Formats: sequence, C-alpha cells, structure tokens
Amino acid sequence: MPQNPSETAAPRTVVLSPHFDDAALSLGGLIARLPGPVDIVTVYGGAPAPGTLVSWWDSTSGFSSAHEAHRVRLAEDAAACALLGARQVALDHPDGPYAAPGSELAELDAYLAKLELGTDVYVPLGTNQRDHEAVRRRALSVLADLGAPLPIVYADLPYTGHLPEWGRPEASEALATSEPYGPAYQGMLHEYRTAVRDAVTLDDEQWAAKRAAVLCYGSQLAPVSIDHGAFLARTGPVSSELTWSISPVGALRDASSGASC
Repeated sequence: MPQNPSETAAPRTVVLSPHFDDAALSLGGLIARLPGPVDIVTVYGGAPAPGTLVSWWDSTSGFSSAHEAHRVRLAEDAAACALLGARQVALDHPDGPYAAPGSELAELDAYLAKLELGTDVYVPLGTNQRDHEAVRRRALSVLADLGAPLPIVYADLPYTGHLPEWGRPEASEALATSEPYGPAYQGMLHEYRTAVRDAVTLDDEQWAAKRAAVLCYGSQLAPVSIDHGAFLARTGPVSSELTWSISPVGALRDASSGASC
C-alpha cells in the first residue's frame, strides 16, 4: 500500500511523478544518490470512479477494466519504489482519461503544503506531455505561494531523450531551439533561467539497477514502445538523465537594476 505521508518521517527529497513509471524512467539512476528519505509521489495515482470504461491506453496494455489497470499499476509502482529505495505515495487524482472534466490538482496542493521547508522537490519538464507540464506548472505556482524554494526540474524520459543531442553537454542548448522536443523547455525559459544540476550517463551497474526498476512496470512497456521504439536499449534515451536548477528571470533583472556603482 502507498505510504501515508503523515505517518512517516518527513521526506528530504520528493520526486513528483505524473504517472506510475515516470520517476523510474526519468530519474531511476539518480534517485539512489538523492538525500533520503525519498518520496516518489504519483500525482495521477487515484482510482477511477466506479463503472468507468477502460481507456485506450489501458486496453492496449492488456487490461479488461479501469480498476484492474489501477490495481496492477499500483502494485507495479510499489515494486519499483522498493527497488529504488524510495517510498511510494499515490495521490487521489485519477489519470487523465478517468478524470472528471475541469478537475483540479487539490491533492497535490495539500501534499506540497505539508512539506517541511528545505525539502528538495523534483518536477517534470513536460516534454511533449500535457499532464507532465501541468504538474510542473501547478507545483511551481503552489510552492511560490507557500514561499518555498523553487523545485528542481528533470527531463522526462523517454520523451526528452529523443533529442539528437541527448546525453551530450549541449543538450540544454539544443532544447532551447528544438522544434519537436523543445517547446516545454522554451516556454519555461520565458520565466526562469536554467542551470544544469545533474547530467548523468549511467554506468553498467547504475543502468542495471534502473532497468530492473523500469521492468517492474511490465504492463506499460509494450504500448510505450509503440511511440518510442527500443527505448530500453543500453544506449537509448533513458540511459542518460538531466536535471536543472531554476531561478526567476525577473529576480535577476531586479538584482541587476538595483546594483550600485
């Protein structure tokens, strides 16, 4: 069962994973190095309403019903979190196809409001993924309202990993001009400056540990490969990981204009 954050030691690191599998795919190598306890928080982790028809995605994954899909995917996530040494937290927002029209991320708001000051929060960039970008934007807004430090942004995989320059020092610069893979990053640059925090190309041992965690999400691998090909190849898009620290563009301008001679 997912952890109840109110009954456990406060996390030092929180990874916001929009869906089951996003944290493992994007940060499965880095998570072991993050200050613990680490919570992997699946934002769209809630059960579908009774009687909800199975979505195209879950049907393609082999499920007969929406509730079967949620039950199995929750168990897959628990197994992956255990391998990664992180605690599983699933918020009660149903995944996109099962969400009520106009649904807000109130559970995410409440979770972030309870975090201790100084907790490191990792949020997805949102490359070519509307749900991922919505999580980033909501987290940024809530943390700003709380006066909390800005989160760390991670490149969500395998989406960002299809950038031709992925895994190389020029990846961030390439995202700033890439038409197919850069719009989310470019949108973020209107409000924030970015600085690479972690640029990791996994060695064989790290890769084996990450692959084991990703393979826990067995129900998702076939449909993911439809759009992303051999994404689990040893030198494929998920074998490198990238995060950024961010700072407001306006704050830097204000500091510059207030400098004295």
